[in-house]
Amino acid sequence: MPSSASAAHCAPPAESVPARPRLTSLACRLCSAPHEPAPFATCPECLGPLEPAYDRGRRLPTRREIEARPPSIWRYREWLPILDEPVVSTDTGLTPLIDAPALARALGIRRALVKNDAVSHPTLSFKDRVVAVALNAAVALGLETVGCASTGNLANAVAAQAARAGLEAWIFIPEDLEVGKVVGTAVYGPRLVRVRGTYDDVNRLCVQVAERYGWGLVNVNLRGYYGEGSKTLAFEIVEQLGWRAPDAVIAPMAGGSLVTKLDKGFREFGAAGLADGRPPRIFGAQASGCAPIVDLVKSGAERIEPVVPNTIARSIAIGNPADGRSAARAIRGSGGDAAAVTDEELLHGIRLLAQTTGVFTETAGGVTVAGALKLARAGQLGPEDELVLCITGNGLKTVEAVQPVLPPAPIIDAKLREVAALVHAGLT
Repeated sequence: MPSSASAAHCAPPAESVPARPRLTSLACRLCSAPHEPAPFATCPECLGPLEPAYDRGRRLPTRREIEARPPSIWRYREWLPILDEPVVSTDTGLTPLIDAPALARALGIRRALVKNDAVSHPTLSFKDRVVAVALNAAVALGLETVGCASTGNLANAVAAQAARAGLEAWIFIPEDLEVGKVVGTAVYGPRLVRVRGTYDDVNRLCVQVAERYGWGLVNVNLRGYYGEGSKTLAFEIVEQLGWRAPDAVIAPMAGGSLVTKLDKGFREFGAAGLADGRPPRIFGAQASGCAPIVDLVKSGAERIEPVVPNTIARSIAIGNPADGRSAARAIRGSGGDAAAVTDEELLHGIRLLAQTTGVFTETAGGVTVAGALKLARAGQLGPEDELVLCITGNGLKTVEAVQPVLPPAPIIDAKLREVAALVHAGLT
C-alpha cells in the first residue's frame, strides 16, 4: 500500500474498540434450528436465513416508558438483537413524520404522511438504522473490520459509523455509482473498492470476502442482525401517530428486506398491545428497469426471476433480491400490492414530493411517490386511506438524475429592469 494511503487505512488501535454487548441467539426462519450468536446468516442445516431468536418471556416496556427514553432507535431496544446497552451508533433514529396535505390531494386520498429518513443521522438515509444495529453486533462478536456490498446509501452509512466507532471498513460498490454517493463514502477514509459489474456481482464477491477474511460484512454474514434495524421505522410511525397504525405504508424495494421488516415491526407492536388498530397494508415500489419483486407479487409465483438492472434508480437496482420472496409474502399477506414505475415517472415523483412537501429525495424516493400515484390510480389506494410514504434517502446524493429535467434559471445583470422583464414575461 502506498505510504500516503497507509495512515488513512490502518487498523484502529485496540483501545478504541468499545466493550462488547451481548447478542440474542439466532434461529433459522425455515427449519427453526437454533444457533449461537455468530457472523453467519445462513443455516447450515437447510440453508435458510438466520434471524434473531427473542426471548418470548422478556419484559416489554409500556408506551410511557418508551416515550421517556432518548430519541433514537434504541428506545425500542427490546425488539432489537442487542441485549445490553448499545456501545456504538447510539443516536440514530426518530426522524420526522410530516403531514403532507397537498400530496394527499395529488394522490386522491384522505391523508398522506412522509416518514422522512432523508434527514437520518448521520448519513441521510434509512441505512443508518440497520448499520447502527449491525455495528453493535460486530463489536459484540469481537470483529474489528466491517464492510458491505452497496449501491451507495449503505456504503455511506457503514463508512461513517465505522469511522466513528474506530473500526476498519472495506466498502465494495459498483464502479458506476453517482458521484455524491462515492464521495459520501470516501470522505470517511474506508478502503473503498469499485467493482466492475452490477450490485449482484458485488454481492457475490462479498460473500467470498466474508468467508475468506472473516470480516463483518453487514448485509452478508451479519444480515440476520442488520435487517432488524428496519423495524424501527414501523415502531416510530406507530408512536408518532399516537400509538396507532396507518391504513397503508409504501416503501421502495431493493433487496426486499425493508418491506418485510416494516410488516414485522407493525405486527410486533400490535402483538405487544402498543399499536391500536389493524396492521397496515404494505405496498412496495420498484423501477420498471429492475422490478423482480413487483413481478413476483403480480404473478403470484414463489420464485424470483432475476433481471439485469436498467434504471437510473441505482440505489434499489438489485436484480436478484435476497429477501424478494419474503417481501412478496409480506405484501400479499397484508392485503397490499406493488407497482413498477418508469424512470420518467420516478423523476416526476421526485419533483412532486419536493413541490408539495419541501422534501428532496433521491431516486428511490421518487419511485415511492410515483408508485403511490400508480397504485392510487389503479384503485389500490382509496379516498379514505391514510398513507405513510417511506422516503429513504436524500436527493443531494443523486442530483445527476434530476438535474436534466429541471428548467434552466435565467441569468441577468443586477438591474431592476431585467427583473421587471422577467415578471412581465411571467404574467403574459
